[in-house]
Amino acid sequence: MSTQTLIYLFVGASFALYIGIAIWTRAGSTKEFYVAGGGVNPVVNGMATAADWMSAASFLSMAGLIAFSGYDGSVYLMGWTGGFVMLALLLAPYLRKFGQFTVPDFIGTRYYSSVARTVAVVCLIFISFTYIAGQMRGVGIVFSRFLDVPINTGVIIGMGIVFIYSVLGGMKGITYTQVAQFCVLIFAYMVPAFFISALVTGNPIPQLGLGSTVNDGSGTFVLQRLDESLQMMGFPAYTDGAKSRIDVFCITAALMVGTAGLPHVIVRFFTVPKASDARKSAGWALLFIALLYTTAPAVAAFARLNFNGSVAGTPYAEAPGWFTNWERNGLIAFTDRNGDGVMNVANGDPFTGTPAFAPGVGPSGERLVSNPPLPGNANEVYVDKDIMVLANPEIAGLPGWVIALVAAGGLAAALSTAAGLLLVISTAVSHDLLKSTFRPNISEKNELRAARIAATCAILVAGVLGIYPPGWVAQVVAFAFGLAASSLFPVIFMGIFSKRMNKEGAIAGMVAGLSVTFLYIGWFKLWNPDASTADDWFLGISPEGFGFVGMLVNFAVALLVSRFTPPPPPEIGRLVESIRVPRGAGEAHAH
Repeated sequence: MSTQTLIYLFVGASFALYIGIAIWTRAGSTKEFYVAGGGVNPVVNGMATAADWMSAASFLSMAGLIAFSGYDGSVYLMGWTGGFVMLALLLAPYLRKFGQFTVPDFIGTRYYSSVARTVAVVCLIFISFTYIAGQMRGVGIVFSRFLDVPINTGVIIGMGIVFIYSVLGGMKGITYTQVAQFCVLIFAYMVPAFFISALVTGNPIPQLGLGSTVNDGSGTFVLQRLDESLQMMGFPAYTDGAKSRIDVFCITAALMVGTAGLPHVIVRFFTVPKASDARKSAGWALLFIALLYTTAPAVAAFARLNFNGSVAGTPYAEAPGWFTNWERNGLIAFTDRNGDGVMNVANGDPFTGTPAFAPGVGPSGERLVSNPPLPGNANEVYVDKDIMVLANPEIAGLPGWVIALVAAGGLAAALSTAAGLLLVISTAVSHDLLKSTFRPNISEKNELRAARIAATCAILVAGVLGIYPPGWVAQVVAFAFGLAASSLFPVIFMGIFSKRMNKEGAIAGMVAGLSVTFLYIGWFKLWNPDASTADDWFLGISPEGFGFVGMLVNFAVALLVSRFTPPPPPEIGRLVESIRVPRGAGEAHAH
């Protein structure tokens, strides 16, 4: 059976499974649509949360980013995993004890204000649409290569699949679909990692293989060989970092705090029966997430090592099949600048730049890149970072069924998170804006209809963002984390742990934090990208890390405004006490 047939078989079977689960678990009430009825088992919820959390950025882009950033890419590993611990300990149990449907629900009630609820909805929509752009881009990349269609067509196909099981099943359908997607994506990530680790080092466990010697009898360690090969091509050593200390700190902190403020992850903890189950499901989710995150550095190193050996110095006429496969989709390219017909890989643009393909082909039959080379730049190869995990099995020469499995896994990762984000957006519109703010007397049937209409509109917007993304997948997702860190996390944190924080402070903090962060990211990434260098950044902090500064602005503005405005009503203090103090603690203290 051909590899292409296997891809159709694996992807088709996984889609049939997801849609079948959505039909089987169709939501019949708003509670089932919003929080799956509130009765999901903690282990099941842990798997669903892991799938919701491990998006296209985790599956597709993170290892590719580390492969080309080396040591600097570790900020994503530290930030995302550390953030989940913060979420599990600081927020999840308390929000579950609060017992509502959504994050804006908590903010609107805790800050006794429909304006605060509306501002929270605006923040949530900003975050979710930024995040979902990366997921739809990931879907388009997978489809473009493995179903041999343009990226834009791939995005549209992905929109259709997500529409079926998110609009039909709601949170109930998404929860059980995400359990299946977790099984698919983790299996798809681990199997090729075992294979490649065994081929490169002789040790099938990738976490151990990364610290082992290369399987060629030389006694050279993997990272040592990788450092040597990169330095020969003019790149910095893989194990050296180029980012400043303050930027590493801010990116890591922004990703951590942003994780704890992501609405589509927080809402998962409303689906379990009680607060203790929220903590348990967070623990299970962390265990399931660790399977992928501890494997990613090894996948990245093996991918870069195999890429260097497969491409650098190879005549284009003898280019491996995987190279020409990805070249057809515009995600890898070669321009023969010196006319020797050999693919020279060297440090410089467009290796990490954006491709701009000239019409036609070059004298060696290559796809041309029209980016003007930098002075003295000998690089002739462009590669999209987001393809490395998907191309890894092909580069290593693994069997066709492994390639097909990775295709299904990449789609599972992107679709699971996209569905969760779409549900959060539709819930914010139908429940937080319509039901709780503008039409409190709306019937449950009409509210459910409004939620499905909102989800449909959100899918259309998500598709446009997937076709015109503001960056590569992990970068776009990092921006979403920065927006979450600067807007929602501070007001949730202060809402739980500060009785004095009032509605005026919360609203001012959210507006200030979101505005500062969005304007900073927009200036350097959308409106003035040519100025996006460390010399131009505020204190050397990159747009990916500025969410931490936005968070500090949020806290400062909120605390300052609350100090000069009236304190919250007494019942809000009692609400905060009931959220924070375990049931029965007051009686025990009295005795």
